[in-house]
Amino acid sequence: MSSHNRKPELPDPVTLEPELSAWLQSPLGQALLDAQRQALYPVLSRVFGYHVLQLSCAPQVDMLQDCLVGHKICFAPAWRPGINQPVASIESLPLETDSVDAVLLHHALDYTNDSHRLLREATRVLRPGGRLLIVGFNPVSLWGLSKLLRWRPRTPWNARFLSRRRLSDWLSLLDFNVDKVTYGGFLPPLKHPRILGKAADFERWLDKLGNPTGAFYMVVASKQRVPLIPVAPRWRKMQRPALGVPLPETGRVASQPGRAAGRARKVVPLRPYRRHTPDHE
Repeated sequence: MSSHNRKPELPDPVTLEPELSAWLQSPLGQALLDAQRQALYPVLSRVFGYHVLQLSCAPQVDMLQDCLVGHKICFAPAWRPGINQPVASIESLPLETDSVDAVLLHHALDYTNDSHRLLREATRVLRPGGRLLIVGFNPVSLWGLSKLLRWRPRTPWNARFLSRRRLSDWLSLLDFNVDKVTYGGFLPPLKHPRILGKAADFERWLDKLGNPTGAFYMVVASKQRVPLIPVAPRWRKMQRPALGVPLPETGRVASQPGRAAGRARKVVPLRPYRRHTPDHE
């Protein structure tokens, strides 16, 4: 197989973290983050509970700053100087099942080799009725076209750019109800200062038209699975107390509680009782 037909390999999470964090701090990355925070604000500001989780390949970028939940969790792929998050794999979370009120996947699906595993892990820790927010690169956009035209794509163009339709199919299989789908980041992927200065105008004009060709999509879904509640069996109440001995597995009748049930007992019919009368009467 020729090299140009092979799918590009995704970078290792430890290598990707500083590269993606540095790109998101660039002017183009900041313009994209501003558009994403603007799209996330109406949803995050209405999330209530005790715990909210952000799964991201760039944990230094806080996307939960508009969320009112007190305990915010974000894991780093590895420790390095300046990292203050706990270290764990986002595909194997050290969290209890049904323990998180909301989960945000910020470009996490764009950089994983096993999307199903990551979604199942996010589903596991999310409580029933909780919110799942997914932000990913939109392949049907100028950004998706720019990815295809690059011979050796670098971060962030080495992402997978999953289709929103495929993602919706996966969520339906996991018993999620898709509540909302929005698009944003309508600015072209150029580093020109004048174009970046018009980023807010691009967002305002094209967002009103409902344009589905934004650089990213945001999917908001709700977990529908209800936890099973054990129900105690309802036994029928007997009218009279039962007298006797339970039948053994052999099916033979037990004669007495103390005797072995393996011996068969011969049943002799009783004759009716008659009173004895003397002959002289």
